[in-house]
Amino acid sequence: MEAALPAIVEDIAALVRTESPTDDLEAVARSADVVAGLGERRLGAAPERITVDGCSHLRWDFGSGPRSVLLLAHHDTVWPLGSLDTHPFSVSENGILRGPGCFDMKSGLVLAFHALAALGTPDGVTLLVTGDEEIGSPTSRALIESAAAGCRAALVLEAAADGGALKTARKGTSLYTVTANGKAAHSGLEPERGVNATVELAHQIQAVAALSSPDTGTTVTPTRLSAGTTINTVPASGSFTVDGRMWSVSEQERVDAAMRALQPAVPGASLSVAGGPNRPPFPASASAGLFARARALAPALGLGTLPEAAVGGASDGNFTAGTGVPTLDGLGAVGGGAHADSEHVVVAELPGRAALLAALVTDVLRN
Repeated sequence: MEAALPAIVEDIAALVRTESPTDDLEAVARSADVVAGLGERRLGAAPERITVDGCSHLRWDFGSGPRSVLLLAHHDTVWPLGSLDTHPFSVSENGILRGPGCFDMKSGLVLAFHALAALGTPDGVTLLVTGDEEIGSPTSRALIESAAAGCRAALVLEAAADGGALKTARKGTSLYTVTANGKAAHSGLEPERGVNATVELAHQIQAVAALSSPDTGTTVTPTRLSAGTTINTVPASGSFTVDGRMWSVSEQERVDAAMRALQPAVPGASLSVAGGPNRPPFPASASAGLFARARALAPALGLGTLPEAAVGGASDGNFTAGTGVPTLDGLGAVGGGAHADSEHVVVAELPGRAALLAALVTDVLRN
C-alpha cells in the first residue's frame, strides 16, 4: 500500500475534482460516471449502475458465491457546485490533502478500490457506492439493506473519528419538517386580521428544542427556517426542519410521539408535521466483534493500538447495524473538518488504512 500511495492520491484527486452535491442529480450522475470508470480500471470490472428516482448508485459483486462482506461507501457530498473555485484540490508540502468531499468520503471510496485490487477482488465481497447518503439515503436504503442481507460483516468507509479512531457506535437520526399555516394580511394597515405563521413557528421552535434530553444524550435541533413573503405582509405560512439524534430506539420513539403531538399556539393557526425516524441507532454491540478483529490485526500492520469512538453523526452503517449485520464504521481516511472549510486528509495515513481494510476483509472471509 505504501507503493500504491501515488495512485491513491491520483484517484482521490479525480473524485474530488468531480463535484457531486447530493441535491444536483445531474452532478451525481457525472460523478457516478467517474467513479465507475475509476473502479473499472482498478478492479477490472464494470459496476452495475442503479438509478432510483434519478439518483445514481453503483454496485460491484465479486465472485459467484454467497455474499459475505459488504463494503459501503457514498460518492455524494454536501458541497455545492462551484466549491472547487474556493476550495481547490491540493496537497501541501506537509502532506495535507484538501478539497471538497476529500474527507467525507471520497478518500474512503478510493481506499476500498485499492484494498480490493490488492486482494484480487475476492469472492463473496460486494462494494456498494450510493449517491444520496448526505440527505439520509432516501433512494438507497433498500439497496443497502438488501446488499447487507446474509453478510457476515459490513465495513463502512466513512472517515475516521479524531485520531484515526474507528467508529463503533452512532446515534440514530430523526428528520422532520414542521409547517405552520395562518392567514395573510397587511402588516401595517390591519395586522389584526392576519394569523401570523412566523409567531406560530416561534412557539413551536421552543417546544421542539425542549425535547432534547442531556441526560440521555438526545438532541433535537431546529435547523432551517423559512416564513412569509414580503416585509409588509403577515406571513400566511412557514416551516422549519428538525434534526434529532439519539442513542436508543426508546428515545427515538419518545421524540417521534412528541413531535406528532405538537399543537398550535396562535389562535387560527394550523400545524402539520412530516418526516420521522430516518436511521436507527447503531449500538456498540453491533461492532464489538469486528472491532476486536481490527484491533488484533493492527499491530502487524504497524498501526499500533487502534482507538474507537462513539459519535453523534449517522451513516449508512446505521442501516446495516439495524438489520442485525455486524458493522464497523470509520474505516476511511484520517483527517478532519467534514463539511467545513478545514476539510482535509492526512496523506501519510492512507496506506495504513488501505492495508487495515484489506486485512480485515481477508480475516472475515477466512474466519
